[in-house]
Amino acid sequence: MNIFCVHNNASYLKTVKDKKVGIVVKGCDSRAVVQLIQEGLINRDNLRIIGIPCTGVISIKKLKEKMDISRVTEAKVESDSVIIKTSDEEKRFEKDDLLADKCLWCQYPTPVIYDHLVGETIEPSRPKELEYKIVEEMEKEDLNVRFEYWNKELSRCIRCYACRNVCPMCVCQDQCIMESRNPHWISLKSNITEKVMIQLIHAIHLAGRCVSCGECERVCPMDIPIFKIKQKMNQIVEELFDYKAGIDLEATPPLYTFQVEEAKIKEREW
Repeated sequence: MNIFCVHNNASYLKTVKDKKVGIVVKGCDSRAVVQLIQEGLINRDNLRIIGIPCTGVISIKKLKEKMDISRVTEAKVESDSVIIKTSDEEKRFEKDDLLADKCLWCQYPTPVIYDHLVGETIEPSRPKELEYKIVEEMEKEDLNVRFEYWNKELSRCIRCYACRNVCPMCVCQDQCIMESRNPHWISLKSNITEKVMIQLIHAIHLAGRCVSCGECERVCPMDIPIFKIKQKMNQIVEELFDYKAGIDLEATPPLYTFQVEEAKIKEREW
């Protein structure tokens, strides 16, 4: 697969709910397709899914940190190297140094659902223990340090809602509480309180639904590391319910069920 094809095509399915469509997916895209089917938001019978095994996609953010890409004339991959040419120079990078963070621990290089597979399946080879490493490292910091970190990062938010718009699981944008005036949940004030609230609401609405595609962070024009928030939510859901979104078409998402006593939630001991 072309490592520059970074987009999650499943994000477009919410606009064609009742139409017959074909879609090309890599691993994380396919997880979003599964989750949308599970929630009854798209009809499986209307889909023709073409799966493409993926060994990772490039992080443009990481590439920008290494060179000026405003005058790129050519980009290509040779074995484990990425070659970027501009009008002034040519640079070669190790592929792993440019991969998006989500690709460094991906366990689903082959799509989990497809009608046709292009190429051979790829077995997972990335270390799973890296999946929540960035969250675990942050939690080692003092609470006040983390508080200041997120205040600083989220204060740069311009409320463009690109993170919401690109998310394949944000399907109720025409009734989104971020813009609702009846009821009036959130104001249009550009202060840190409102900005934090926006991201926390987004994360909570994705509990048990986020497929770790990282699109929210990729499209952020301010380069705010909001994927960390989603990853923390994913970690909590996996620990409490042994569930990862978009893996098993026959599974029931944990927040779609109810049990009086949850095995790993000891409310009576609180």
